[in-house]
Amino acid sequence: MSKKKKYTVRKFINDVHLWLGLGSGIILFLVCLSGTMLTFEEEIKDLLASEMEITPTAQPLSIENLTDKLKKEGSVASVTISDAAETPYEFRIKTSPEDRRGTPYFVDQYTGNIQAAEKSSLDGFFMSMFKMHRWLLFDSSIGRPIVGIATLFFFFIAVTGVVLWFPKKVSWKSLKPGFKIKFSANWKRINHDLHNTLGFYACIFLIIMSLTGLCWSFAWYRDAGTAVLGAQIFGNRGGGPKIETTLDSTATALTYSQLLKVVDRELDYSGKTTLNLPSGENEPLSVRKINTSSWSPVIADQLVLAQDGNVLSKEIFRDKPVNVQIASLIKPIHTGQIYGTFSKIIYFLACLIATSLPITGTIIWLNKMKKKNKKNAKTAPVS
Repeated sequence: MSKKKKYTVRKFINDVHLWLGLGSGIILFLVCLSGTMLTFEEEIKDLLASEMEITPTAQPLSIENLTDKLKKEGSVASVTISDAAETPYEFRIKTSPEDRRGTPYFVDQYTGNIQAAEKSSLDGFFMSMFKMHRWLLFDSSIGRPIVGIATLFFFFIAVTGVVLWFPKKVSWKSLKPGFKIKFSANWKRINHDLHNTLGFYACIFLIIMSLTGLCWSFAWYRDAGTAVLGAQIFGNRGGGPKIETTLDSTATALTYSQLLKVVDRELDYSGKTTLNLPSGENEPLSVRKINTSSWSPVIADQLVLAQDGNVLSKEIFRDKPVNVQIASLIKPIHTGQIYGTFSKIIYFLACLIATSLPITGTIIWLNKMKKKNKKNAKTAPVS
């Protein structure tokens, strides 16, 4: 009689890795595949869209003038001005009460020519990818918790995968094979290496994606993250601090050009400036500015200005506590926008690897089951 093998901690970790992977494999495949597709969504759309050609002249038209031209399209919500003279102004116009984010319109600031953002032939495709990534194409009330649970599984799969990547006896000789794929081997070994080695290289990014992605799935997780960080996650969705003010009767309202000079004085660097235009006569102006030479293309400093140019609020990103910075960067950390194109490429490759892991992992399991069945058939007693 053969001695029964002891159930070890490593065997338990292996079982957790296996059964969580098998249980959520199809869902994770769809979520990771759609995430891979979404990584370069904006770049692909921009590549297919026709650019508005701008010929800079001595002086651009005033924002007031351009805003008046756009009023027939709807309520003008904001304008984004690049530090590059040949880049058109981008206005956001709320064309209906349902249009919360606003429809983009590009305007030649020198001639006043208006070009509505083109509807891309890929809009429907990317929207489907977005809904798949977030809700598996179900209603959000159904799909969101399913994706959330699968993402929670994915976190444990990634962590246990790292543990299993290390051999039982750690030495350079035993570790070395785990860093490379042996393409000269048979297909089973290649498949194993694709799962084991590529999973190891991508694991840190997959763990980051999992931990940040859960913020969209569960309110309790988001609240727990807020408590741990000591800063509100998704707390800046309103576009900056809400400050109400009444313009002094003796003060004179400045033009937007004059207010831009105040912005450039307070935020003395070249960059892309977004003015959230006030809807009321005395409502303050909310401003976001991104430094062109910043280490991240998504980090913005914020100002709130009274219409007479008085600075009501000033938030410099680098001066914020680290915990507040992290909380405000959850989305770009999750999507890979945090370092621009460089991090997007890394995230694209990591997502591509993540998409392959349920496939290669399932093949490994099937091969082991097949081998086990053959072994049992050989050892079975003959009646």
